[in-house]
Amino acid sequence: MRLGILDTETTGISPGTHRIIEVGVRVLEDRQFTNQSYWQYINPQRVIEQGAIAVHGITNEFVADKPVFADIADELKAFLLTLDALVIHNAPFDMGFLKMEFARCHGLVDWLEGIEVIDTLVMARERFKGQKNSLDALCKRFDVDNSNRDYHGALLDADLLCHVYLALTRKQSALAWAEQEFQSDQSEDGSLDFEFYYPISEASRQIHEKWCKDNLNEGA
Repeated sequence: MRLGILDTETTGISPGTHRIIEVGVRVLEDRQFTNQSYWQYINPQRVIEQGAIAVHGITNEFVADKPVFADIADELKAFLLTLDALVIHNAPFDMGFLKMEFARCHGLVDWLEGIEVIDTLVMARERFKGQKNSLDALCKRFDVDNSNRDYHGALLDADLLCHVYLALTRKQSALAWAEQEFQSDQSEDGSLDFEFYYPISEASRQIHEKWCKDNLNEGA
């Protein structure tokens, strides 16, 4: 399964008035890291709020010469359509901004709404009820090194989320693998084609051998 671990940085918190200034996507293929990614800074065509700059460190001067979203919309759409699903931490935030940006360029965003979205924040809240479930908190919980995360960054956070997602779903993946292996070991009539072996102690082996010698006729 081809997953896109996605994160965005924005000029503020409301997709009604704010814009995306950075998008990062890292690809996992069948739970394995790949060298495939999408990463782009974007000129938002508006001022970045100081509160947002304090979070991600991206300034108005830095994005002044970057492409606007309309210039990268087609390539980003093509990349996203190669994915089986998106993995996002607090998906409504990022998806709200992506839908807004693509609607500005393309009008309809039904293709984006058709992509499966896995929200790791929802997963974490179900598993760790009543605990902090921010990306930093999950990195600490799963021993993911985020020591270089002085500021938020789209691709940096996507890389961290890769590790968090794999940790969150490790047991689930193991169960799916076991089920797949069980099904592959069944014959056409539904019976099992493999045998189970149980280790026995040396004392049990000796008792069994004595019983066979005493109770079975030679050559039987």
